Amino acid sequence: MRPRSLCLPLLLLAALPATSAELLVGNKSADTVWRLSLEDGRKLGEFATRKAPHEIVVAPDGNTALVANYGGSDAAGDTLSVLDLRGKAPPRIVELGRHGRPHGLRFLPGGREALATTEASQHLLRIDVASGRIVAEIALGEGKGHMVAVAADGKNAYVTKVDRGTLSRIDLARNRKAEEVEAGAGAEGVAVRPGSGEVWVSNREAGTVTVHQPQTLAILRTLPSPGFPIRVAFTADGRHALVSNARAATLSVFDAQRKRPLATVALSRDGAQYRDTMLGRAALPIGVVADPARPRVYVAISGGDEIAVIDRATWKPVAYWKTGREPDAVAVAAD
Repeated sequence: MRPRSLCLPLLLLAALPATSAELLVGNKSADTVWRLSLEDGRKLGEFATRKAPHEIVVAPDGNTALVANYGGSDAAGDTLSVLDLRGKAPPRIVELGRHGRPHGLRFLPGGREALATTEASQHLLRIDVASGRIVAEIALGEGKGHMVAVAADGKNAYVTKVDRGTLSRIDLARNRKAEEVEAGAGAEGVAVRPGSGEVWVSNREAGTVTVHQPQTLAILRTLPSPGFPIRVAFTADGRHALVSNARAATLSVFDAQRKRPLATVALSRDGAQYRDTMLGRAALPIGVVADPARPRVYVAISGGDEIAVIDRATWKPVAYWKTGREPDAVAVAAD
């Protein structure tokens, strides 16, 4: 394990056990994960990570979170951070060896193992979280596996490739890629709709969301989501699909059962000070997650160093919470 020095105040902040539900926010340019109260957005603490944390997932029991340390333009990252959300242990590092640029993350049912895409080696890794051991190295073939989702029964995973515009199905019983089909140009975000098993993919260059049959990956429906759709997530009941549109600075809301647009939420604020991003000086919403216990949705506004809090009753922003530099990934750690 490579050591990393942490100042005492940071350790004390991170060591505070979770006493209520909180939002975890990965700040890419600050190399930190902030812990925000879901009551009012106040900062409860923070963890240090390695370079450029890109994705965060929380274990089913809520005790642990994983962070993908992607790395910067000068050097690829090759680690995951394991965060203790309930105790006082400092972050633990999982070394991935030759598998650089970890990005997409998901826990498997039960929480003992997790999956991570590694763009530099073009693999999907299956990792024993407690030991940090790589259980399986699943080759994804040509192109960079970016985001990953997992079926509710844990039998299949789904991986998008931005550079190829495809969706792959990974057979986790055999630890091999079973299918790969075209989704749309710039296929990036991916999520499995609760209760149905449908796989939804946001295709950023195409400006669409495709809905796929979970076994064959056949496209069941193509929906419009203009403005660089970059992430897709669902409410816990599976009723609503949520798509962040990075260039348009909007959140597309879909009736997931009927597969039709329901609302478009404007996320850019008049008079707000946004900084330069990969899409220019803009709000640049990226990560999105629905609160499983409250009628709210949280969207990371990467260009504004804040979280937009959306009321699901009106589909309008009701608050903006401060974050660290360049928030991207978001995850809810439940009570």
